[in-house]
Parts: sequence; structure tokens; C-alpha cells
Amino acid sequence: MHIMIDLLPKLEKRAAGADSGDGGCQCAHHPGAETQGWGKQRPRSAAEAGWPNKHTLRILQDFSNEPSSNLTSHSLEKITAIGDRSDSLRRTRPSAADHKPLIGDASGGRGTVPAHGVSRLSALFEHPLYKVDLPPLTDDDTLFNVNTDIRFYPRATGNQGWHNEEGNEEEEEFSPTGEVTAESYPNWLRFHIGINRYELYARHSPVLDALLKDLVTQRITSVAMKSGGTQLKLIMTFQNYGQALFKPMKQTREQETPPDFFYFSDFERHNAEIAAFHLDRILDFRRVPPVAGRLVNMTREIRDVTRDKKLWRTFFISPANNVCFYGECSYYCSTEHALCGKPDQIEGSLAAFLPDLNLAKRKTWRNPWRRSYHKRKKAEWEVDPDYCDEVKQTPPYDRGTRLLDIMDMTIFDFLMGNMDRHHYETFEKFGNETFIIHLDNGRGFGKHSHDELSILVPLSQCCRVRKSTYLRLQLLAKEEYQLSSLMEESLLHDRLSPVLIQPHLQAMDRRLRLVLQVLGGCMEKEGYVNVVEEDLVGDTATHRSPGHR
Repeated sequence: MHIMIDLLPKLEKRAAGADSGDGGCQCAHHPGAETQGWGKQRPRSAAEAGWPNKHTLRILQDFSNEPSSNLTSHSLEKITAIGDRSDSLRRTRPSAADHKPLIGDASGGRGTVPAHGVSRLSALFEHPLYKVDLPPLTDDDTLFNVNTDIRFYPRATGNQGWHNEEGNEEEEEFSPTGEVTAESYPNWLRFHIGINRYELYARHSPVLDALLKDLVTQRITSVAMKSGGTQLKLIMTFQNYGQALFKPMKQTREQETPPDFFYFSDFERHNAEIAAFHLDRILDFRRVPPVAGRLVNMTREIRDVTRDKKLWRTFFISPANNVCFYGECSYYCSTEHALCGKPDQIEGSLAAFLPDLNLAKRKTWRNPWRRSYHKRKKAEWEVDPDYCDEVKQTPPYDRGTRLLDIMDMTIFDFLMGNMDRHHYETFEKFGNETFIIHLDNGRGFGKHSHDELSILVPLSQCCRVRKSTYLRLQLLAKEEYQLSSLMEESLLHDRLSPVLIQPHLQAMDRRLRLVLQVLGGCMEKEGYVNVVEEDLVGDTATHRSPGHR
């Protein structure tokens, strides 16, 4: 039986224009695109012959926060050149980082090791709190349904690359991948298939490690600016048709956010995106898309492969003979705020795309505790101590788990020092009974010398938390685990290690104690059972009892 994603109706709709030569693409044409587009593809190697081509793979991913921003990534694929350049990866990969292991590598790494020689991170993930099973998954609980009983017709996708070499055009059942299984799909596609109602990825998924490796090793074939947003971000496409959002380095590790900066004009930090992914995983939320750091050659991997003229024309050589560019955006996109390499190497974070909005719609919600984003005005929650009572009576916070998800996100943001959480997203298919996706964390880890207590207001006002979250926070505060040590060990596996300096790591321990203090105050005021929401089935002896604080 042949495995595929049950996306046939949507693919058929896209394929309606295939016979007219446009492959169903509804994106704008660019000058010169006809000579480099999908119509004239290079010969497919034996290794590629079993893969769906760009027609099918591209439409499965997107990272945008708004539907309109899809236009950039769609038009990018129309004009992408897919020539070989087989030596590009070898030339652009930093030699010193080649042997640095990724998360979960069997070879280990320079992780923080307790006295007995056991990795703290490995010990944490072996703890019963990190082995709680998900409820059984039904078709309604998975983002995509993988059918084992559907065969594909080549014409259904308008994908001429799937026809056999003899040119047989008959309408017969034909498997695009031969006798392979879903495990043979590209890692970004396997990541998408694994998304469900409760998590973006499984705790011990081998796909996660493989995808992180792809983010730092796959050859970059095209680059374009992402539309929208206040600061420059690039959409990078890889040779396996995967895509990622690239945020370039703007500050050194040691620089803190200037004290006179408002939160809405702060820099977006590439290392904050990387650290946020690792923190989210250590907290066992698994709601941040995979992120990895990469050293990018600005000449070969950005300027030479982009077809974005607006981006290309902003490249220049600085007086120090370094390659620089600044792109177009609302803030910090000018010659004075140019991004410069050394001489043409630049660090950045690469966040894996989520599935395309056409295939997996996401709903955007206004954060009830959104800040005013104004120099003088305050938000309602800043002046009304009973604001949470109003929120609790408003859908979707009046039932289900959404309010508890907000509390998880509040704790996550406070540990990072992230004040910029104005909206959040969920997958539309799962309705209101699903997790919040923790996107856009670049404004975290800006100040290690200051704890922004206003971020904790939702928690102190509502006094609600999941039992699983509370117990994990207690666990991470223990000396044998210690959040800062776990983060340090986890981040050592990233190619850009060290990702955070020690003061930021120590600040997380300090902030964790503050979170537990706030929850302790809530329990004294309202009682444990009114604060801690039971979400664990079959508690083990290692879990604290309700009376234990």
C-alpha cells in the first residue's frame, strides 16, 4: 500500500492550470522567470526519482503570521533556480563546526555533566514527568491524515515528473514514490505529518534531530525577504524544497537591550530564537517550531542565489571591506543599520516552516494581556487588578484549556524576558482544544540584569496553572537538574554555541524561583486545588501530592 498525505482535493484544484503550462501556480511572474521556472527542470537523479517535485512539496509549508505574507514565498518558488552547484555545501559549511553534534546525537557533546557522569538533559528526559503519554490519536487529532489505501494518479497533481521514463501517459494507478513509506519523505514533510492536537513534535522523534541537521547542512538554493514585520527576515529555500525563516545576527551575545528602548522597538535576536526552541523543549511544551543556528556566507548563500531585486540592490562593501546588506523593513533597514559579515560570514537562526496556510489554516488570536504598544498609554490589564475575572468569562477562555495555555506561555515568556507577545496562533482544524504555537521569540533574552515582573501579571491575576507544568517547574529548580545547566547543555549542541552567555542562563534560574514564588502566593491565598489544574493521569510516586508545596 502506498502512503501519502490525504491532500488530493486541494492538489487537484491547484493542478487545474497544469495543462496550460503554469502548473497551477497563481503567483506573479517575474522577468526572466520563464527560463528558470518549473517548465525546464534539470534531469532527476536516481535518488530524486522517488520524490514528489517542487509542485507538490512547496505547497506544504509556510511560516507566515498572516495570509498575505504567503505571496513572497509563493513567488519565490516560481523564480527559483534549481541548478546543481554540488560543491556549494562543502564550501559554505564552517569547518570548525562540522563536528559539533546536534540535539540527540549519539556521539554526545560537551554537555554539562553531573558528578556521576550522566547527562542532566538525558536524566531529565528519563524522568516520569517527561514520559506522560498522549491520549490516543484519532484522525481528528492529527493535522494531516496519512492514508494507506489511496493511490495517486500523476495528472492529479499536474506533476509531469512523476510519469515513467517510457513516457506512458495512460491513466493507470501509479505510486509517486514506488514502494517507499512515509519515512522516505523529506524531513520537513515528516515534521508536518507528525503535528497533532497536542504537540508540534514528539518528545523523542528522530525527525526532530534530522530536521535540525537539515537546517544547517542543506544547500540554500534561493532567498527572498519575508513581507510584513518590523525587522528584516529572509525566507530561505533548500535543495530538498524545504524552507526556513532566517533571522540574521544584529547584536553580540554580550549586548543588552538599551534601557531607553521600548519593548516594541527592541532588536530581534537570532540567538533568542535558538534559545527559545531549547527552553520550550526543556519545559516539555514542544510548541516552538525547530530552530537551529547557522553560519551563512552572505555572498554565495544570499546575494548570489536571490532573485529578490529589492534585497539584492541593498548589498554593498563597507569601508572595512566587509560584505553588508540591509534589505527593506519598518525598523533598522538602512545603511546605518546594515548587517555586515566578517568578511562575508554572518550568523543567523533558521526556523523550520510550518505547513502552508492553504493546507493547514491557522487562526490568529489577540493576546488578552497584550501591551498597549504606545509610549504613554497603558493596557487595561495594567490598571485593573481583577482583569482576569473578565477574561475567564470570555470565550475561548471560559472553558477548555486555553487559559492554561496562556499561563504556560506567560511562564515561557517570563523566563526569557519576552515582552512582545501581542498575538498568538492555533491550528484551525483543532478548534479551541489545542495548544498555542509559540512563534516569534526574537525579543527574548534582551536583559539578563532585569526581571520584567509585568510579564507575570496573567499568572498572578488568574492564579491557575497545569499540574504538569507546576511539577516540571519544581523539578527544574532542583540542584540535580537546574534549568540553567540544562539549557547550557542543550545549547552546546547548536552550531553557534555558545548561544547564551552565563548571565542569561543564571537569570533563568532566578526567574524560575520568582514564578514558583508567585504560584506559592496563589496557593496560600486560594488553596492548591483552586490553583493547580489536574492534567496528569496515573501519577507516579515521584509526583508531589496536592498538599506538598
